[in-house]
Amino acid sequence: MDSIAHDFPPFFRVHKDGRVERFMVSDYVPPAVDPKTGVEFKDTLISPETGVKARIFLPKINGPDHKLPLLVHYHGGGFCMGSSLDTVTLRFLTSLASQAHLIAISVDYRLAPEHPLPIAYDDSWSALQWIATHSNGQGPDPWLNQYADFGRVFLAGESAGANIAHQVAVRVGTVGLEGFMPRGVIIIHPYFAGSEPDKMIQYLYPGSSGSEDDPNLSPKEDPNLTKMGCSKVIVFVAEKDRLKPRGVDYYETLKNSGWEGRVEFVEDKGEDHCFHMFSPNSDKVVGLIQKLGTFVNEN
Repeated sequence: MDSIAHDFPPFFRVHKDGRVERFMVSDYVPPAVDPKTGVEFKDTLISPETGVKARIFLPKINGPDHKLPLLVHYHGGGFCMGSSLDTVTLRFLTSLASQAHLIAISVDYRLAPEHPLPIAYDDSWSALQWIATHSNGQGPDPWLNQYADFGRVFLAGESAGANIAHQVAVRVGTVGLEGFMPRGVIIIHPYFAGSEPDKMIQYLYPGSSGSEDDPNLSPKEDPNLTKMGCSKVIVFVAEKDRLKPRGVDYYETLKNSGWEGRVEFVEDKGEDHCFHMFSPNSDKVVGLIQKLGTFVNEN
């Protein structure tokens, strides 16, 4: 234990030699076709400079001219764990792509502490700009060119990924994005800061208070909240999740902010944080996916 410089269970520890030891790491899954759903998935390099990748999930297509909604996903994991290329993300997004009949692209942003915040935000924004280059059918990825409906783009994330999805949407509305305007944002069990400083976030985000006075961590402190770049938001919370009050607060803050879009609220009774990522075949997850499908496919 004398070799440990920083310890943040159950997420990670940092050794004095600089090595980062992560816990709860899920296995990498190589690109393939999911045998259960028939969803095909592949990886694409978004930025040669940073090495940021994304994984694209394509459901069975009815014909070459069939355009599908596009869901841009940001994974959770406290900004320091998780991957778009692992089994956890795979299980959920293959189910979602198949059942809601949409294309999903999950951004594998760089993780703190090796890449401190706000790098995750910047990678996620750069990825959306890269995705937008496909809106005229001339981008580098043929799946997005051929099958994505850029009139129906949605941003989504769970936990820290929900925080990122929110921040990216605000940036769209504040600085603009050439190619499309997201139609909606899906916020699942979001991480936002509380009144007490979060010591792990302070470590991951140098210069931040790690508390609710940081506008990146607390929407109610964000002067640009009313510019959020979409027309509707759906917020999911879980009854047993310790972060539930922050999700409720986010919903109330957005609803009362003066932002002109529509915001919906869904609570899953008897469930805990990010249950949908770990039990993808449960009845509650089926219900959550059905709600997401309705949100994405309604006019």
